[in-house]
Amino acid sequence: MTRPRKQIILGAYLGGVNHQTVWSDPAAGSQIDFASFRHAAQTAERGKFDFFFLAEGLALRERQGQIFDQDVLGRPDTLTVLAGLAEVTEHLGLVGTLNATFNEPYELARQLATLDHLSGGRTGWNIVTSSDAFTGQNFRRGGFLAREERYTRAEEFLSLARQLWDSWAEDDIVADKESGRFLRRGDAGAFAFQGRQFDVSGRFTVPRSPQGQPVILQAGVSAEGREFAAGGGPDAIFSPYHTLAEAQPFYRDIQERSARHGKPDGSVKVLPGAAFVLGDTEAEAVERHREIARTQISGRGAQILLETVWNRDLSGYDPDGPLPDVDPDPEGAPVIQGRARIHQNPFDTVARWRAVAADNKYSLRQLAIHVFGHVEFVGTPAQVAERLDSFVQNDGSDGFILGSHLTPTGLDEFVDKVVPLLQERGALRTEYDGSTLRDNLRIPAPVERQAAVV
Repeated sequence: MTRPRKQIILGAYLGGVNHQTVWSDPAAGSQIDFASFRHAAQTAERGKFDFFFLAEGLALRERQGQIFDQDVLGRPDTLTVLAGLAEVTEHLGLVGTLNATFNEPYELARQLATLDHLSGGRTGWNIVTSSDAFTGQNFRRGGFLAREERYTRAEEFLSLARQLWDSWAEDDIVADKESGRFLRRGDAGAFAFQGRQFDVSGRFTVPRSPQGQPVILQAGVSAEGREFAAGGGPDAIFSPYHTLAEAQPFYRDIQERSARHGKPDGSVKVLPGAAFVLGDTEAEAVERHREIARTQISGRGAQILLETVWNRDLSGYDPDGPLPDVDPDPEGAPVIQGRARIHQNPFDTVARWRAVAADNKYSLRQLAIHVFGHVEFVGTPAQVAERLDSFVQNDGSDGFILGSHLTPTGLDEFVDKVVPLLQERGALRTEYDGSTLRDNLRIPAPVERQAAVV
């Protein structure tokens, strides 16, 4: 029996603390002005995207004690920006990256539930963790959390947040006809939680939100991260894999782990980051992509990106020459402070990169472009639409978090030229399916949450 065509999930990503944005482009705009966020979000909604996604940096990153000059140096608070976008959009989901290590469950659950009310049920939370003492210095407890405890805290944090969101049932607010007031039932909002990380009890102040609970997203490719995603964790997980050959095993692994936890097939969505470059011909698009990639990752930028794995000063190595001939130094003082470590074993990573560089005759800079780029879809609009659709239909992912090298107008070209072709293929909606983010992602509430509102 032929499987129904999967509908592509699309999230719009506005670059921030990254190396993708090309600031030298004359059309580049502000990362602070609300107009940039508004334009990108409204463009995504015009293209019938599922959600708008904001990453977050909690500290200004440093290199050898100096402010890191390869990043955006300022970024407004994520929740505040998303609350503003709730007013200027109607259907688009609003997803923010928020840290489970340096926040408290009651406060963050209350903020997210409030945003879900303000937006009519369009809130999502990308839950992240950190064991980074450098970032922790900005917070009351500093870098108190041992690395091996990150997921313990995250699991308890999410479990407690869900208990708070479920502490109100749909009928806990009733109208009193005589007084004209709304009354709360006696046990509404009551909660108690005791674990290794949290021991709290009280009453949650925010009634049940339109979609019950925000959609939960997570990034994590380690065994711990995958198991957290497949078990009681998120509704969607970000994938770092750039090719179909790499992406398919990851996709299968997440689905198999989910099935072992009793989740329905496909209930955990897999979403890699992606970028696109369009041209009137494929040759034009390829040449444009080459120029953009070289502008995104300069020679100096390539050295710094590789320093995040080598943990050595690589400024003396020729960016257009071979890879460094020294081994990583993971035990040394951090060269880069404040950047998440996405490669678990630097020795294995460097060995793999050397093999890739040797096979492709890559220079240091060419390897950095290859490794740190997103899934790249380069070609005419018709070619990009076909390749996006093929990636999803062949279970490389369920969709993409789509960004551009140009802020904030880079997505316009995709919405104008590629979205209509995806809609013609039957791979992307022409109208929104429902009123909440959970509706549009086709992610049902878990059984225990459904039971709470029956």
